[in-house]
Amino acid sequence: MNTIIVVCLALMAIMVFSNVILRFVFNSGFTMTEELARFVFLWLIFIGSVVAMKEGAHLGVDSLVSRLPRAGKIFCVVASNAIILWLCYLFFVGSWIQTVVGMGTKMPASGIPMSFHYGTGLVMSVGVAIIVLGNTWRVITGKASDAELIQVKESEDSVEEAHGEADTSAPKGK
Repeated sequence: MNTIIVVCLALMAIMVFSNVILRFVFNSGFTMTEELARFVFLWLIFIGSVVAMKEGAHLGVDSLVSRLPRAGKIFCVVASNAIILWLCYLFFVGSWIQTVVGMGTKMPASGIPMSFHYGTGLVMSVGVAIIVLGNTWRVITGKASDAELIQVKESEDSVEEAHGEADTSAPKGK
């Protein structure tokens, strides 16, 4: 998925940059590039949402949950995951309706059916739901550590994990 995100970002940058150059230098441009850039950007955002959910990189507040005993943390994780699954369901249903409606409508410049535009919501909601179900299963079966029960990561923790540089020698904070 990270590769898809990088490809989407590169395509979007190339399309927008080339269109800007064509407009200002040659007083022309491709009408389709604005539409395609928006289309690619939408896919980038929704696939990025799935990746962020997998890595625990979405914003959150853990000031209460971090102070709870293990049972309280488990309750909060299961409750928040149930809410996320409900929202995934709602998003899926809405995206499905829009996708079906969009099958008969084409984008004006590229001719791509609008169903591909709205299909991003289907991919995102299913991807996030699968990740949340997996995380919930780990919590319910007792396989999740106390650190995993706090679903918010500090930005430094994410960087250190990615590089394998977790420093446990110095305490955080004062």
